[in-house]
Amino acid sequence: MPPELHFIILLVLRMAIAAAFVVSASFIAERTGPVIGGLVATLPISAGPSYVFLALDHDAAFIAQGALSSLPVNAATIFMGLTYVVQAQRHSFPASVGSAVAVWIVLASIIRLFDWTLTAGLAVNLVAFGICIPLLAKYRHVKMPLVTRRWYDIPFRASLVATLVAIVVSTSGWVGPRVSGVIALYPIVFTSMMVILHPRIGGPPTAAVLANSAWGLLGFGLAIAVLHVAVTQFGSAIGLSCALATCIGWNLTLWRMGRRKRAMHQPRRAS
Repeated sequence: MPPELHFIILLVLRMAIAAAFVVSASFIAERTGPVIGGLVATLPISAGPSYVFLALDHDAAFIAQGALSSLPVNAATIFMGLTYVVQAQRHSFPASVGSAVAVWIVLASIIRLFDWTLTAGLAVNLVAFGICIPLLAKYRHVKMPLVTRRWYDIPFRASLVATLVAIVVSTSGWVGPRVSGVIALYPIVFTSMMVILHPRIGGPPTAAVLANSAWGLLGFGLAIAVLHVAVTQFGSAIGLSCALATCIGWNLTLWRMGRRKRAMHQPRRAS
């Protein structure tokens, strides 16, 4: 088999696998309401496959360096979410989504100019989430209307994440780990939810999903930090597994805490 054809086949396969993850997670988010939807949206269903495929093509040092660049980008994502949530309360779909994506691009462009350390990346995340989580709190509690799926939903979401994976995998060899780490963290799931849900159910319900994702996104940042440390110490396979376990464990803890809190506030039936 010619090398070019082999590369194309592998690239298409990787794009299809990543797209399947994102589409499945988006369906779950739509059907379970803003709280569970927000937690599902912060699982590594887009960045995860991108990093797995990078690990197949590059050594552990590349992945570790890419994770250092990804860590501050997670802070850019929470500011993107805050921008959309606030704008979506009163403004139109193009203005809300456009301003949110523009904020992410500007912040990510600034972030890629610097060489980041683990301490600096964690500090940026702590400051960003310390600002954004309190501001997002009042937008979390909105009832999610029934979503009617349209024929182009699956192709649209699949094309978004497949394009991201293609860019990350195809360009990683010449853009290096710093830019690859930035690109891999582009919030595909957030973008697809905004683009698909906002025109159908309105800004506030869609914003509630993103507002509920704030604490989950904080755990995602922690998982990126774990990825850097674990890859450096134990290699790519163990590092990726530890990062995934961190993300899932964090979100399960948030889910259990949320259930316990709701149970405590439910009125008891008279005996």
